[in-house]
Amino acid sequence: MNDDRPRSLPRRVFSAVGRGIDQSRRLFVNVLFLVLVIGVVAIALAGRPKVEKGAALVVAPKGELVEQLSARSPQDLVAGLAGGGGPQTLLRDVLDVLAAAKDDARISAVYLDLDEMGGAGMTVLQDVAAALQDFRKSGKKVIAAGDQFDMRRYYLAAHADEVLLNPDGMVLIEGFGRYRTYYRDAIDRLGITWNVFRVGEYKSAVEPYLRNDMSPEAKEADLEWMGDIWRAYLADVARARKITPEELAALVEQFPARLKAAGGDPAKMAKDAKLVDRLTARDEVRKRMIELAGQDEKTKSFRQVAMATYLEALGDDRPSTKGEGDAVAVVVAKGTIVDGKAAPGRIGGDSTAALIRTAREDDKVKAIVLRVDSGGGSAFASEVIRRELQLARDAKKPVVISMGSVAASGGYWIATSSDEIWASPETITGSIGIFGMVPTFEKPLARHLGMRVDGVGTTPWAGVRLDRALPPEVGQAIQALIDRGYEDFLERVGQARKMSRDEVDKIARGRVWSGADAKDRGLVDKLGGLSDAIASAAQRAKLGDKYHVTWVEKERSLREKLMAGFSARASRVAALFGYSLVPDEDAAGGPGAAVLRAVADEADRLSIWNDPRGAYAHCLCELR
Repeated sequence: MNDDRPRSLPRRVFSAVGRGIDQSRRLFVNVLFLVLVIGVVAIALAGRPKVEKGAALVVAPKGELVEQLSARSPQDLVAGLAGGGGPQTLLRDVLDVLAAAKDDARISAVYLDLDEMGGAGMTVLQDVAAALQDFRKSGKKVIAAGDQFDMRRYYLAAHADEVLLNPDGMVLIEGFGRYRTYYRDAIDRLGITWNVFRVGEYKSAVEPYLRNDMSPEAKEADLEWMGDIWRAYLADVARARKITPEELAALVEQFPARLKAAGGDPAKMAKDAKLVDRLTARDEVRKRMIELAGQDEKTKSFRQVAMATYLEALGDDRPSTKGEGDAVAVVVAKGTIVDGKAAPGRIGGDSTAALIRTAREDDKVKAIVLRVDSGGGSAFASEVIRRELQLARDAKKPVVISMGSVAASGGYWIATSSDEIWASPETITGSIGIFGMVPTFEKPLARHLGMRVDGVGTTPWAGVRLDRALPPEVGQAIQALIDRGYEDFLERVGQARKMSRDEVDKIARGRVWSGADAKDRGLVDKLGGLSDAIASAAQRAKLGDKYHVTWVEKERSLREKLMAGFSARASRVAALFGYSLVPDEDAAGGPGAAVLRAVADEADRLSIWNDPRGAYAHCLCELR
C-alpha cells in the first residue's frame, strides 16, 4: 500500500489537470459557438445593405475571372475563398453590377481596381470591356487605377475614361504564349514506358510525353490561332486608347529601346505612349475619386460601395435574370470533362447531363443555352452530355451553344448536338481529335527496387498491370478504340455541320482554330457572345421580347446556402473594420512557384482523367 501511494498522487494530479483542460476546451468551444450564433443573428437582422446616394461602385476582381466558380467547402465560404487554387471572381457578378449601376441614380461612377485580378480568358475580358463601355453611355465616369498593369488587367483598364498609373508602376503587355513542360528525357531517365495512342498530327496534347520540344505542326497551328487573338487584343486596346494597333505593337516589340529612351522609367514610358492618362500616387487617386463621388466623413476617403455589397443590395433583382414569361435556361459547362459527377469548376458527364435534363423537363423552359468553357476531357462523358442535348432537341426545345474562351476537343464534341453554335472571334475551338495514354513502370521498379512481375494468364488481357509491360495485343486494341473514337467524332461533326467525313477530317486532325477561322471553315454558325446566343435561343423558341433567363445550377444544400449568406455578410462586416477575408493569392509565391504550379497542374490533370475506355478528347490549349 505504501509503495502505491507515491505513484497514485501523480496520477490524481495529472487526472485533475486533464479534466481542467477538457473543461476549458469545452467552455472555449461553447463560447465561440455562442459568439458565432450571435454574429449570424446580428448580421441576418441587419438585412440588405444600404447604398449611399452618390457613391462610386468599386469593381475590384479578386483572383481569376471565371464563368463558373470552382466548388467551395463550408470552410472556404466562411473565409470568402473559392476552392481549387485561390480566389476567383464570377464574371456574371461583374456584368450584373455594371448593368445595374448604369441606371442606378445612387451610383455616381465606377472605380476599377485591378491590382488583385489574376488571369482571365480573352472572351471574358471582352465581355467585361463591353459592359464598361455600356456603363459609360450613362454619362458616368469609369476610373481605372493601379500600381501595376499586366496585359489582362490593362485590357480592362484601357476601356475606362481615365487610366491612372502609380509613378513607380508599369504597364507590361507581354503578348500571348503557350509553353508547356516536356518530359521525354525525364521519362527515359526514370525508365517509364509511356504508351501513347492518338489520331491526328496536330493532336499535340500528348507531345510532352513523346518529345522534348514542340512539334513543327503544333507550332504552326498555335501561332496561327494565337496570332488571331493577339491581333484582336491590339485592335481592341488601340481603339479604346485612340491609337493605332501598329503603334501598340511597335511599343511591345521595341520595349527595351523605348524604356531606355524614357530613362529606364516604365511609368513615364507608358505615359509617353498614351497608354495611361496620368501618373498618380494612391492619395491622388483618392482625391480624384472624392471629386467624383464626394467624401465619406467617417473614412475620409471617397463615398463608395463594394461590388459584393452592391450585389447583396440588389438581391434577386439582378439584370442577368430580369424579365417575365417563359424562360431560356443557361447551363454552364466549365472545366475539364470527367466521367460521372463533378463539382462546379469541372464538367461531370452525369452531373452536367442532369442539369440539362432538369432544363428539358421544366415546362417553363422553352430553350436551352449551353455555355461551354472547356478544352475537353473524357470522350465517354462528352458523349453522355451530347446525348442529353440531343434529347432536349427531340423534345422540341432549341439548343444553342455559346462558346467562351475555350470550347475545343471534348468541348466541341458536346456542341455537336445543337441548333446553332455561337463563338467569339477569339474563342479557342476545334481540336477534333482523340488520344489515350497508359504508362507502365516495370523498368524503374526492376532497376531501382529489384522488383519484377511474372505469372501466367489465359489471355493477354489478364496480365494488364501498370507494373508490367503492356502486351502488344492490348496496345493494338487500344489504338483500334482510339481510331474508332476519332471516326465517331468525325461522324458527329459531319452530321451536325452537314459535311462529309473527309471534309471534316481535313480541318480536324487535332488542329486548334480561333473562333473566326472556325466560322470560315463551317465549325461555327455565328460570331457573338452569350447575350447574342440567349437572344437567338429565345427567337428560335418564338418567345419574342417577353422572356427571362434562368441559370440552371446544382441545387445547394441548406447548409451551403446558410454558409454562403454568412460569408457575404461577414465580408461586409470585416470591410467596415478595414479587413479582407480574401488572402493575397501571391502571398505564397516565389521564384519557383510558377514552375511548381505547372508540374502540379499537370499531375492534377492526369489524376482526374477517368474515362472508362481511357479515351480523351482534350486540347490542353490554355493560354499563358
